[in-house]
Amino acid sequence: MIDMRFIIVNWNTRQLLIDCIDSIYKTVKYINYQICVVDNGSRDDSIAAVREQFPQVIVIENQENKGFAAAVNQALGKNAAIYSVLINTDTLLHKNAIRVMYSFMEQHKDAGIAGAQLEKPDGTRQHSYDNYPTLATELLNKSLLQWFFPYKYPSKKQSIVQPMEVESVIGACMMIRNEAIKNVGKLDEDYFFFLEETDWCYRMQKAGWKVYHVPEARVIHLGGQSKKMAPWQSQIEYCRSLYIFFKKNRTIVSYRVFRTFYLVKILINCIANFISNVFVLFQNRDLRYRLSTYAMLLGWHLLLCPDWMGLKPKRKRIYEGDASYH
Repeated sequence: MIDMRFIIVNWNTRQLLIDCIDSIYKTVKYINYQICVVDNGSRDDSIAAVREQFPQVIVIENQENKGFAAAVNQALGKNAAIYSVLINTDTLLHKNAIRVMYSFMEQHKDAGIAGAQLEKPDGTRQHSYDNYPTLATELLNKSLLQWFFPYKYPSKKQSIVQPMEVESVIGACMMIRNEAIKNVGKLDEDYFFFLEETDWCYRMQKAGWKVYHVPEARVIHLGGQSKKMAPWQSQIEYCRSLYIFFKKNRTIVSYRVFRTFYLVKILINCIANFISNVFVLFQNRDLRYRLSTYAMLLGWHLLLCPDWMGLKPKRKRIYEGDASYH
């Protein structure tokens, strides 16, 4: 039996994808594994490069962007391994990172999901685990929550040296027990690009599985490379995913309160950023970017949150044999 299957979802990140696959082959030793790349309609010859440089990699090629959850589920559907490893194209594995996670999962049979310690290329720690979205985390200042309640609200400033149980892990590199997937189901495809792994962790824990952060498993995470190609669309998609999470996992009162006050928060930020831009005569690039993002978010709400704004394809195209498996 195969120990694990690496699942990589790609969307126009050709060189990052090649580097990611290369890091797997260079660092994962003495484990029986396979790599599966699911491409979401890339137009940068990503798949041609994979087939040329790594012909042993399994490829699932979609004709359009199906979203992260749907793409992962395609690979999970043909998976006979003990574990699945979801890994982003913008990650590079440190030596022994996968071995550490694998050993931990083997020793902790109650673990449904284990997440790695994400780092910048210079070794600076990144957020690797988080709380579930609540009214407090989404409407209040997270830095203040982390300052006043450090044990309840995690921060990347905290130095964690031992594996610990957490609410959810950041999905850039996470190992999942396939037995747990059979128990709780695959990723929820209502989420197109964000929070699908958070929802998965939530469902895992409701079913009795535990979610762990494993700090010894270190992974370089460049971060947000796909989002950079469509910045405001990504923000809209993240907001949409927040609404979906609240609707599915919180009370109807919390959901309605959140939608109301989150819109107020966006409006306030839009006004504040407009005033800040006026003071600097719109000469600060970062301020202009933030203003445009909040303006697009506000416009999306005023248009009643249409599906055609965001990262989803504008029209659903139907193909005979929409995905090819090689």
